[in-house]
Amino acid sequence: MESALDFYTAKALLEWQVELGADEALGEAPVNRYALDAERSKPKAQAKSASAAAPKPAEIDPVQSAQTAANAAQDLAELRAALQDFDQCDLKRGAKRLVFSDGNPAARVMIIGEAPGRDEDRIGQPFVGAAGQLLDRMLTAIGLDRKSDQPESAVYITNVLPWRPPQNRDPKPDEIAMLLPFLARHVALADPDILILMGNISCQAGLGKRGITRLRGGWAEAFGKPALPMFHPAYLLRTPQAKREAWADLLQLRSRLDGAE
Repeated sequence: MESALDFYTAKALLEWQVELGADEALGEAPVNRYALDAERSKPKAQAKSASAAAPKPAEIDPVQSAQTAANAAQDLAELRAALQDFDQCDLKRGAKRLVFSDGNPAARVMIIGEAPGRDEDRIGQPFVGAAGQLLDRMLTAIGLDRKSDQPESAVYITNVLPWRPPQNRDPKPDEIAMLLPFLARHVALADPDILILMGNISCQAGLGKRGITRLRGGWAEAFGKPALPMFHPAYLLRTPQAKREAWADLLQLRSRLDGAE
């Protein structure tokens, strides 16, 4: 039976190999030393050139990706599916549900809110919390109802963002820009007569500017449609004294629908 080398014998053999010029341990897999030597002998400029010539992976432009996906949708069902499959927005990862729309898509009036809150994220519909209940009362006061199956008395509701931002923070400009193609396509497919832009975020998306206290009550154009900026119901809950201006805006909407303007 072979006996294992003792420490001193093994040490002596190792020192002998070092003296012979061995400077590294060999692995179990064979190594082509000729190939390594050839690579080492290449001029540095040539090596850098080869490295620079290697193609880099193309970066995905989220806005262009959104534009392509939105343009491909031929109806609202396809648009909803395209949004559900869109993975470029980080908000999707933190949200529970996609909040696409509510109401009658054939309605003359389309309301664009800002972004889902906690209740909307939980249920998957826009304007279902306290602000949504106030909105329903506001609409009822001028003869409109999101549950109506008649286009003349119905409303259709969506948001600038379909996913809830963390802690209900305001949407960031890059998030608005990324999801704007979907909103524009949403308006085009629903094809309402009038848009209601509720709040600063909606005005920023539709008009490219903010300042709802200055913009509210003045007719503008957004996504190729007549648009009326209004206070968001959540703002009215915090600022009840602004309900007077909101009522005046509702009367403007009713007058426009009745053809008086």
